[in-house]
Amino acid sequence: MTGPRTERGRLLLVLALAAAVTAFTATVPLLRGFFDLRVYYGTVHTWVHHGGLIYDYRVPGTQYGFTYPPFAAVLMLPLAPLGRTTAIAASLVVNTAALGVVLRVLAGDDWRRHGWYRWSLALCALALFEPLRDTFSFGQVNVVLLALVLTDARLLSSGRGRWAGAGIGLAAAIKLTPALFIGLLLLAGRRRAAAQATAVAAAVTALAALVDPAASRFYWTRALWDTSRVGRLDYVSNQSLQGVLARLGETGRPLWALAVLGTLCVWVWRSRRAAPAGDWTAAFALTGAAACLVSPITWVHHLVWLLPSFAVLLRAGHRRLAGALYAVLCTSVVWLWFDDASGLDGFLGSNLYTWITLGLLLGLPIGQPRAALPLPLALPLARSASAIAAAPSPASPAPTAVPDQPSSSGAPDVAAATGAAEAAGRGLGRSPSSEPTGST
Repeated sequence: MTGPRTERGRLLLVLALAAAVTAFTATVPLLRGFFDLRVYYGTVHTWVHHGGLIYDYRVPGTQYGFTYPPFAAVLMLPLAPLGRTTAIAASLVVNTAALGVVLRVLAGDDWRRHGWYRWSLALCALALFEPLRDTFSFGQVNVVLLALVLTDARLLSSGRGRWAGAGIGLAAAIKLTPALFIGLLLLAGRRRAAAQATAVAAAVTALAALVDPAASRFYWTRALWDTSRVGRLDYVSNQSLQGVLARLGETGRPLWALAVLGTLCVWVWRSRRAAPAGDWTAAFALTGAAACLVSPITWVHHLVWLLPSFAVLLRAGHRRLAGALYAVLCTSVVWLWFDDASGLDGFLGSNLYTWITLGLLLGLPIGQPRAALPLPLALPLARSASAIAAAPSPASPAPTAVPDQPSSSGAPDVAAATGAAEAAGRGLGRSPSSEPTGST
């Protein structure tokens, strides 16, 4: 089916789709209330204005606090002079800019040929993508990290690899998961880029240690190893291998370690084929998928790391497959098993995003260097949007008033500054709309 042939018709179609997408995202999906941004904002304000410690802050009424390395808190210091509303606006601007970088890299050098119409349809489709929706709604940083990492992919594929590595190093210092991309550089024989990434990560980590030695000591000796600070492993949003095992009641480390080892072996095997062929997009896509699988906790919003995989599928001509997988990742279908993930249907359904990630790691086409995408990243997926079922939206328990809790450091409570008091009780419930997934 072809679209409108006139500019007027195309404009009307884009406006209609934009209105439909806006209505959908405002009414159907679970909105996250910028919870993770509240964690960042409250942490920085407690640290700067009230003399508190980075890792002592908790959003009032919840157990959730800052879980990133100390450099991430240093990088978020510009939040200190901002009001809460301004901080939300800044988060939206930064994430939008980062998404622009991601799309620019994935579309290739001839991105302009697609024109405003195709890009508008692509953006409408992207707005339906649950990991991206949640990233914006939580006020998360994963799209920024993806942009940093893909900038290095761009440098490597364009022959300017001498400058590659800095983006990966910064991303790994903000959050540990992107450190796997340093392993990719080593597998590809890009020792200079790997050394540069390691040096950047070490330098900014040392800078954070100079800024707050106590925070760095606490993070690297205690907080890093305490998964309870992040959230429940069996929570349905955790779409990692560890999440699958936890929902089966298997919480022992040996079985998880075996699953991680097998996944990393597959990643090494496939990446060693992609990188030497110059197919950096596929190599980075495989690494993003592997990182999501082996991380102890991979919340749904972390799956923005799968966007490069869809670019690879489209480039290889697998539009229907890409559209089908993308449509599933727009539906929030895993939340149907929020209360009960038992039985065969629970095993298959509650882990569906994990199965998609595993399938991409195993079957993603590789060996197609520097091929331009035939269409903008998500344009073919827009055709699948009409088939996407309305996202399940389980009812949340009514919020109850919970007194603000002071931080364990004894610093003054900053609930008023963070705007958290109005929802203090929601962190105690177990509804998908109220239980946050930490600042992870």
